[in-house]
Amino acid sequence: MKNRREFLKQSAAIAGFAWLNPLIGHFSFAGNMTMIRGNVGYYTERGGTIGCYLTKDQSVVIDTQFPEQAANMLAEIRKVNANKINLLINTHHHGDHTAGNIVFKDVVDRVVSHENCRINLEKTALAQNALDKNLLADTIVIDKASFKLAKEYVECRYFGRGHTNGDIVVHFENANIAHVGDLVFNRRFPFIDVPGGASIDQWIETLEKIVKYYDKDTIFICGHANEKYPVQINKSDIRAMQNYLDKLRIYIKQQVKDGLTEEAVIAKTTIIPGAEEWTGDGVVRSIKAGFAEYKTM
Repeated sequence: MKNRREFLKQSAAIAGFAWLNPLIGHFSFAGNMTMIRGNVGYYTERGGTIGCYLTKDQSVVIDTQFPEQAANMLAEIRKVNANKINLLINTHHHGDHTAGNIVFKDVVDRVVSHENCRINLEKTALAQNALDKNLLADTIVIDKASFKLAKEYVECRYFGRGHTNGDIVVHFENANIAHVGDLVFNRRFPFIDVPGGASIDQWIETLEKIVKYYDKDTIFICGHANEKYPVQINKSDIRAMQNYLDKLRIYIKQQVKDGLTEEAVIAKTTIIPGAEEWTGDGVVRSIKAGFAEYKTM
């Protein structure tokens, strides 16, 4: 992996990398698309950040937000590429990342997700009697899976439980850009999906593996961010997310040790001590998840 990454980096440098690519800077998107480098970028509108790889011949979509937003994204792709989407990849099963899958039903070659993502999404769809409104993966990731395109390698890797039990990281190796989905909420209180297999302890370990696995030049895209912060992030932002979860763990464990109830902690808490950058709405869901994990320690 590392040897190939070094080769790709050297090849990119020789070729002039993204700034010599004639497609970069020539998209006519309506304000929601940002291309980063190597034909890789992201689309934001409503829901979790959509990642994309886009050339005139090939394309990859990561997550799909909701049907309306997915249709908007597909329309923008069609301005550049009229071919079938090569890969549609889901980072995890939540509706703000997968509800738009159905828009791609007849225009994608392969749909990819972790096995637990597929299980969770199918279970949710069946419970809502909405299986026909969903598009499930036909290609399953357990630990890792790689896909070769004409000018790009795409690696999907499972590092362990975190936001759910089925989060994968999608890495474009030539561009050296990785979409981490909701494993990172950039300075925004995260959703910790305990019924979906989330674990604060495991999430911290998963982020540690991610930081160590990718190199210093990797650019990351995250699923959500505080309105004052970007979804394009780096390792320091991943460390900040890790710190938030660690400080949440410490805080909740102390409250439990002190004999406070979940309701009492919710009533008095607006920020997590030691992670004050995380502000706004949403701290309650962190507290509830913390009590679910640590109340019986």
